[in-house]
Order: sequence, then structure tokens, then C-alpha cells
Amino acid sequence: MAKKRVAAIVKIQIPAGKATPAPPVGTALGPHGVAIMEFVKQYNAATESQVGTIIPVEITIFEDRTFTFILKTPPTPVLLRQKAGLAKASSAPGKQVAGTVTEADIEEVAKIKMPDLNAYDLDAAKQQVRGTARSMGLIVK
Repeated sequence: MAKKRVAAIVKIQIPAGKATPAPPVGTALGPHGVAIMEFVKQYNAATESQVGTIIPVEITIFEDRTFTFILKTPPTPVLLRQKAGLAKASSAPGKQVAGTVTEADIEEVAKIKMPDLNAYDLDAAKQQVRGTARSMGLIVK
């Protein structure tokens, strides 16, 4: 069987279990001729256990208008805001403190993010998560 040729790769962030054909899904997939409702049904079924969390998805669209998708881990700022119990991060990081997270929180987020980070070990992943926390105005204790 011949390999399918890839027409496009689309990356979007959608709330888990709540995808609709409206933007951003419709505007991202519409120009490629993909069956949008089919994607929405499959995405919502795959993410129904994580409802409410933002889940990035990488959709590979083939020339025959079929598609496959890969779910990624939630963005680091989303996970850190959940750990700190915040609605949003600091508007002036470095000057204004938005909240605090513990070292255990940093390690937990790093373990969750490990498959999607370009880090060789957990210590490097924790450093990346600490940097994100710092840029959000969070203090690590």
C-alpha cells in the first residue's frame, strides 16, 4: 500500500471535550476540506476525561482529505495556574507576584510535560517549568 501524502499539519489548542465546528476548529480545518464534524466528534471522545483543560492537538491532513491527530499535554502555564489556584498570571512578572507554587508542584508539572519537552531528564524539565513559572510572576518555594 502506498503511503498517503501529507497536505498540511495544523496545530490548535482546544478545551478538552468541548470542541465545536465554530472557530478556531472550523477556520483551521475548513480551507483543507476536512470533515470538521468528524474531527470534532473524535476529539471530544478522546478528551472527555479531561474536560475543562486546554489540550493542544496536532492534526495531520492528507491529500485525500483524511486526517489523523495527536493529543499533546496541556500547556505549562495552564498546569501552573491550576497548581497555584489562579485565574490568570501576573500582568507584570518580576514586579508583581501572582502567587506561589511549591517544588513538588514544579516536579509534578515537569513529569506531566516530559513527553512534549525537549529535555533529556527530569531536572532539565523542572528547570524549564521553573522558568515558565518565573515568567508568569509565580514564586517557587
